Amino acid sequence: MLLHSLMVPPQSIAQRLQTQADTTAQSDPGAVGAAADRFNNAFSEGLRLFLNGRWEGLYDHLTSGGLYLLGLLTERGIQSLAAFLLLYVLYRALYLTFERTLDQAESIEPGLRSLLLKTFRVASFFFIGTVVLDQLGVNVAVLVGGLGIAGIVAGFAARDSLENFIAGVTVLVDKPFQVGDYIEIGDQYGQVDEITLRSTRLRTVRNRIMVLPNTHMITQQLMNHTKQNVLRIDISFGIAYKEFPDEAREALLSLFGDDDRVLSDPAPSVVVTEMADSSVTMVLRFYTRDPRQEVPLRWEYTEAVRERLREAGIEIPFPHRQLFLDEAEALQGSDLLFPANGEGPPTEGTSTG
Repeated sequence: MLLHSLMVPPQSIAQRLQTQADTTAQSDPGAVGAAADRFNNAFSEGLRLFLNGRWEGLYDHLTSGGLYLLGLLTERGIQSLAAFLLLYVLYRALYLTFERTLDQAESIEPGLRSLLLKTFRVASFFFIGTVVLDQLGVNVAVLVGGLGIAGIVAGFAARDSLENFIAGVTVLVDKPFQVGDYIEIGDQYGQVDEITLRSTRLRTVRNRIMVLPNTHMITQQLMNHTKQNVLRIDISFGIAYKEFPDEAREALLSLFGDDDRVLSDPAPSVVVTEMADSSVTMVLRFYTRDPRQEVPLRWEYTEAVRERLREAGIEIPFPHRQLFLDEAEALQGSDLLFPANGEGPPTEGTSTG
């Protein structure tokens, strides 16, 4: 038996190894599994030759196996590289076309444009990676299955981030506000500076950036001051009951003059809104086409209302109360009726005025 093994030519050993590898490849269509079986068979054969002291056969075995492995890697490597280059060129052409189309679409908000481009990029690279790995012989189905399970686990671990991502997509698609809009949410007011997939950044009137999670943006009551372009500004004030609302109205409607920030149609107006305890409440209402001027206009004309009413001699009352005491005999001789001034209470027969 040993003599027969010694008489086997080296070329037949390589051929037998190749035959075993081809048989294994036919039984296991996965290239990674076939390569692993080839390695096991080659290692077993090389070990047998080493133990038998067949150095020449071992050398031929290693040489033929190395050349076969190099040829296999070279062939698959060239195929993978060619597939990658072809698909990448196609991806770049499609990406540039898609980007140019989105830039020309005025109805698509910048945040949604960025989301669509990122989604296209991720999907394209995932497809390219799948094709390249398949050319290398990796079992893509098993790999995708493992990534799917890992994705489910990661989704449970990052539930809050996933909720914010979905909320971000909702904001970008539904568009309750856009970048540049002035919004009011809760007790916060400011301009939308940036919309991302996780959060919305709001620039306040103090030039501070407030980062709000997107779930907060779709679950809280939100007021958009910019959506309709034309915005009405209300300035509330009060006049004394002895004054006449028509006089206050006439005095205030002459405030605007040639201020081009204030629209003449709809025209400014002054209306009575409430009969309060100490004053007649009125509101100066005017419209502006530039919502960015809302806060400066409100501050400016609040001061102007106060000055114009003062110039017109119209009283702006402040809350006050008068207390009348009738038959307060129990308070006689106390400091409540006669504050301590060093003279004491009036004596009998003395007038108190």
